[in-house]
Amino acid sequence: MGVLVNIPSNILPPLPSGRGRCAVSANLGSATPPINLPDGVSRSSFELPSGLRMEVLSCPPSSSSPATQSKIAPVVFVHGSYHAAWCWAVHWLPHFSQAGHHCFALSLLGQGESDPPADRVPQTLELHASDVANFIESKLHGIPPVLVGHSFGGLIVQYYLHCLESKRYPMLASAVLACSVPPTGNTAVVMRFLKSKPLASIKVTWSLAAKGFARSLPLCRETFFSPDINHSELAR
Repeated sequence: MGVLVNIPSNILPPLPSGRGRCAVSANLGSATPPINLPDGVSRSSFELPSGLRMEVLSCPPSSSSPATQSKIAPVVFVHGSYHAAWCWAVHWLPHFSQAGHHCFALSLLGQGESDPPADRVPQTLELHASDVANFIESKLHGIPPVLVGHSFGGLIVQYYLHCLESKRYPMLASAVLACSVPPTGNTAVVMRFLKSKPLASIKVTWSLAAKGFARSLPLCRETFFSPDINHSELAR
């Protein structure tokens, strides 16, 4: 499920301060990309003010002329937990590129081929949002993008919107929250799931907390994908 959020952001409920630790930890063992990039998608890195480098996958517009490109907002994608920029590469970047958008997918620090955080522990929500803002400010040349966040990435997008009122971050054309973590966190959702489907909740807990999804394709399918996904697509 996706929700398009138009600017301004004052309709958002209060968000946490962003200074608490959040559930995206450094994955120091994922240096090798899990997929081959499709034609038209390229990999680069963006240097943050801290000196750390963030992986960026990009796909230029393929169906618009230079005259119309300036009128079409670029799209910046932010992934969720246990993912990186690669999750947008196969379908999302080429699709929106065909529609005339210049597309970028970011890997949060510690994910994909991005550098691990300097202190080797999870980033704060504020720092993740600040990294996204630094990329937008430095690379998009003042053009407001559409910012898309999935799952935990949606919470980062919400924090970004929260900071627009104080003009701390560059303006957006709009934002999209896809299956986003709510501003209050996942606790209430998890408790409802635990009460309604206790066996399924145990499997999901094992899949995520112990990274069981990485060792079992059926568990990976049940945790992240729809039941009818093609086996070869799942294995990839």
